[in-house]
Amino acid sequence: MFSHCRMLAATMACLISTVMSAPLALADPPSHAPAHGWRAKHDPYYVGYTGHRWQDDYGIREGRCDRDRVGTVLGAVVGGAVGSTVGSDDNRVIAILAGATIGAIIGHEIGEDMDRNDHACFGHSLELLDDGHRVHWDGARAGMSYTLSPEGRFEREDRVCRRFALVRESDGRKSTRHGSACRYGEGDWRMIDS
Repeated sequence: MFSHCRMLAATMACLISTVMSAPLALADPPSHAPAHGWRAKHDPYYVGYTGHRWQDDYGIREGRCDRDRVGTVLGAVVGGAVGSTVGSDDNRVIAILAGATIGAIIGHEIGEDMDRNDHACFGHSLELLDDGHRVHWDGARAGMSYTLSPEGRFEREDRVCRRFALVRESDGRKSTRHGSACRYGEGDWRMIDS
């Protein structure tokens, strides 16, 4: 019995020694996970596609643009509470898709239903989303939604440009359009003919 206890004690000591000497493996969270650790406490910025730092991603990096928060920010900017930061390259609070050619490039059927919140979700997604990822948001009308997938980077006239696929679902019917947009300033994206 005594030798049995001695053998058990030796086995336990060996096991404890092995566990204690094993290196601790720490892993970074996946890229789609929200920041709850060091980044959330010390680095409150989201780095954009061209290196610009943004204070909020409005859920885009997690795959869903928060249209309500986008609308609140746009409303505050238009109402003067934030000043003119939507139009200022230095202090812009959200990227936008601007220009009058939106419907002409992605199709009248899709473009006519998009409002300024949709344009902001679209532009901020082009600004922050990596190629191969996608973001989804609900449209202004019930039963309508959009999914945007950036597909590749290129340059035109010294501007950073991106190709994308945009899917609009409305009342169970899907429409897909491919297009391109270029960056004309800090967070100012405009559609171009590919």
